[in-house]
Amino acid sequence: MARSRHRLLLLLLRYLVVALGCHRAYGLSTPLRDQQVVTAIEYQDVILACKYSKKTTSSRLEWKKLGLSVSFVYYQQALQGDFKDRAEMLDFNIRIKNVTRNDAGKYRCEVSAPSEKGQNLQEDTITLEVLVAPAVPSCEVPNSALSGTVVELRCKDKEGNPAPEYTWFKDGVRLPESPKLGFQSSNSSYTINTKSGTLQFNTVSKLDSGEYSCEARNSVGHRKCPGKRMQIDDLNMSGIIAAVVVVALVISVCGLVVCYAQRKGYFTKEPSFQKSNSESKETTLSENDFKHTKSFII
Repeated sequence: MARSRHRLLLLLLRYLVVALGCHRAYGLSTPLRDQQVVTAIEYQDVILACKYSKKTTSSRLEWKKLGLSVSFVYYQQALQGDFKDRAEMLDFNIRIKNVTRNDAGKYRCEVSAPSEKGQNLQEDTITLEVLVAPAVPSCEVPNSALSGTVVELRCKDKEGNPAPEYTWFKDGVRLPESPKLGFQSSNSSYTINTKSGTLQFNTVSKLDSGEYSCEARNSVGHRKCPGKRMQIDDLNMSGIIAAVVVVALVISVCGLVVCYAQRKGYFTKEPSFQKSNSESKETTLSENDFKHTKSFII
């Protein structure tokens, strides 16, 4: 037991010696601080700050955008790519002008500088979130429907960040989420999903006829689709009954005509050409019989 403990202590000492040697030769790579989250509105300016307190002439700075592939933003004391025309350096910080949704992602600044213990590398990671106002939402409103049926209206925006919430309007008046909260209509069968943007009538009525529009809204802005009219019609029972009666009369008349034709034998009488053929055959047979009888008498 004593020998095994002794060997274990020797291994630990060797590991510490190797680690110290690497530290003196190459330095350490350490994060500067906890990851930052920077929020910016699209088409405005944003500053990504590299939290490095000491700037010296021997310091070397690099900015990178992380993702499936790492791309340089600032390298060899120059901005790279499309950042050349719309970004500038402020010491170790970078200002991006007219930021777009494509700029969202993780960025990392790397600062290396010589020290007594070797080359020291420090890193700072910043997450950039770009907020985007909604576009004009796409609204699906049926032109017409029958009363008593289920009707669903849809509203959707694909650009807003964060995801917008939806509000429906009828004839320019906002529909409350709960139909029983003072809306001047006796129809209380609809439901609104503010997250998905649907407006559903469980049993639509003529009172629901009108012009409907939808608004998408988030913390950045809001947009509204043009109004579309929906007409609700009652089911015409008298018309349906009249149509059924007419069809029944037509079918009855047709049946009577067919029965009358069958009784008169119109469907069983031989055609004229078949009758003439049969008469010619009978004439030929009678002539043959006469000739046969005559030859027999002779």
